Amino acid sequence: MNKPTTEQQLIIEGAGCASCVGKIETALKNTHGVERAEMNFADRTVLVSGTAETEALINAIESAGYNAKALNDSPGSDALEDKEAADWAYYKKLIRDTVIALSLGIPLMIYGLLIGEMTVKTTFQRGAWLVVGLLTLGVMYFSGKHFYVGAWNSLKNHSANMDTLIALGTGTAWIYSMLVVFVPDVFPLMARHVYFEATAMIIGLIDLGLALELKARGKTSEAIKRLIGLQAKTATVIRDNKEVQIAIEQVLLNDVIKVRPGEKVPVDGVVVEGHTSIDESMLTGEPMPVEKEQDDEVVAGTLNKSGMILFKATRVGKDTALAQIISMVKRAQNSKPPIGRLADVISAYFVPVVMIISVLSALAWLNFGPEPALAFAIVSATTVLIIACPCALGLATPMSVMVGVGKAAEAGVLIRNGEALQTASKITAMVLDKTGTITEGTPKVTDIVVANASNEKSVLQLAASLEDGSEHPLAMAIVESAHDQDIELLKTEGFNAITGMGVEGRCEGKALLFGNSKLMATKGVDIGNYSEKAQALAKEAKTPMYFAVDGQLAAIIAVADPIKPDSVAAIKRLQASGIRVIMLTGDNKETAAAVAKKAAISEFFAEVLPEDKANKVQELQWQGDVVGMTGDGINDAPALALADVGFAIGTGTDVAIESADITLMRGSLHGLADAIAVSKATLRNIKQNLFGAFIYNVAGIPFAAGVLYPFFGVLLSPVIAGAAMAFSSLTVVSNANRLRLFKAKDH
Repeated sequence: MNKPTTEQQLIIEGAGCASCVGKIETALKNTHGVERAEMNFADRTVLVSGTAETEALINAIESAGYNAKALNDSPGSDALEDKEAADWAYYKKLIRDTVIALSLGIPLMIYGLLIGEMTVKTTFQRGAWLVVGLLTLGVMYFSGKHFYVGAWNSLKNHSANMDTLIALGTGTAWIYSMLVVFVPDVFPLMARHVYFEATAMIIGLIDLGLALELKARGKTSEAIKRLIGLQAKTATVIRDNKEVQIAIEQVLLNDVIKVRPGEKVPVDGVVVEGHTSIDESMLTGEPMPVEKEQDDEVVAGTLNKSGMILFKATRVGKDTALAQIISMVKRAQNSKPPIGRLADVISAYFVPVVMIISVLSALAWLNFGPEPALAFAIVSATTVLIIACPCALGLATPMSVMVGVGKAAEAGVLIRNGEALQTASKITAMVLDKTGTITEGTPKVTDIVVANASNEKSVLQLAASLEDGSEHPLAMAIVESAHDQDIELLKTEGFNAITGMGVEGRCEGKALLFGNSKLMATKGVDIGNYSEKAQALAKEAKTPMYFAVDGQLAAIIAVADPIKPDSVAAIKRLQASGIRVIMLTGDNKETAAAVAKKAAISEFFAEVLPEDKANKVQELQWQGDVVGMTGDGINDAPALALADVGFAIGTGTDVAIESADITLMRGSLHGLADAIAVSKATLRNIKQNLFGAFIYNVAGIPFAAGVLYPFFGVLLSPVIAGAAMAFSSLTVVSNANRLRLFKAKDH
């Protein structure tokens, strides 16, 4: 028996920069049973899909030179609290390390700037600087140990990362200074300068930067915290006619659960008794409470506002809608948009290139620089190593993705992956299905035009009997109309759905046909001048359908599906942002034209078969458009899958949602406009971060190498490089957190 595919999330320890991401992902992907591995550098977690055991995954990560532990994220667990506690403990350690390092570094720097020279010329100075050197070694051990351990692990794995650059830079400065202390005569008088303050200050400033970055990073996971906070901890279950309060993870399928006013719905289920209104805004973004009565569905995490209900559990644990949403948001936050993969590729080469530049800079100073050439060579090499650390580069994309995906989730928009997030910002054409997307999707029978001396009640009885059991919205409207008039439905046989045309079957020995004009023509039914009446109904945005009994036209039944109250405003938002909006529908041209006119859509295609929806999407792509497709039905699934970005209305079918890249939890098309607005804001934020990180790293290297010295006599200090490097990471994190203030509806 094959082991089922599962998803596991691991916390990574020891990852210092973007180049670590590729090594960890590669190590995991080379592990037997791993299908996919995506690391979120900003969150220091990795999401792994496949059949591999947790122990094998941890071993693979350790073999790559890092540490890992499993993150248990089952409902009711305190995994997030545990991670936050671990992050808080690490933050306090970094602050302690910063204080230790700067307690030595700052006085030394003040001494060098204001009081005396940091040189070794006398025996007393040798003794004094020896003490300072040993104190600096203590700082390197207590405050900078993680850099040296990380560098050593990378060396063992024949690679280099941020830790390598910091360890080389600070280590070189310390070793050079200790050589000056022990054997000063080896060095020219002008080169007998010590750089202990640089080592201590660099370690202190980078630790401070990591601490501040860690604190700011914590804000990016607030969306996940809020979603997890929606989960009830306990549930009141009816067992043996008694109310029993149990932990949420102990709830079983088909348990009957009691929810009182003010309580959260603990799991998904169906109401079996009672009436209430439930606030679903935390999941859908829809502010109005929804009335619930017998046979209505309730969703975990929503809030019971008024009445008391009993409901039967239909999905528990990781199967609830809320658990699936949390899982989808986590997966999306861990995924990389294409622009982020570019940063990973560059960072893989960046560290080795920086090391080469550092060596070349030192050689240039040794061969062509003024005295003390050796001292200048050490300073420039160290400064290049420190200023070029690609820490900010690694944070640029994942930080923005985490905030953007979380921001979208708050608005009831679930983004499946980073690629969809990026592509949604480039959409030039949006294809909208009509029924259930632009319209309410709950049509009503408006007209029955009888023919050939038929009786209206008997026509409705036969038509409803034929359509009973069909899930098509138009069929359900006819059945509902019969129920409203207390018409008894009859047993039918030989039911057959004819794609894109209608249905056929037999009832009480009569052959029944129900569908569009194509079906009547195919089956040889003469509709005579009734086609004119059908066209007149269609111009009123009604859908006319022909009903035939034993080959004779019996009636035209017209159904209207009202446009959603906010569809027009949402469509205008899309058009205002330069997106071409196109409506597709299987309805006839007259009905489609009427709906399109009401919805302010100038382009539409009517009488489109399900397979043709995908063809229309492909035609637009061939024209050069980046196509978004929005739908809610099973027949939309192929087009949703083929589109550059598929948007599923969350109130629709599971098949449509599974085929889509982005799910709109509420039925409003404003969610569509919000999703695109969040996507554009997130991509803009990523580009700002990447530009800042790239420009900073690339532009900083020449200054660190000493390009200004021949003109202005200025050589950048390693201390300033350390401060600048820490500040660059903090800038990226802060810029990403600006997204948290973004409000899509204001745009």
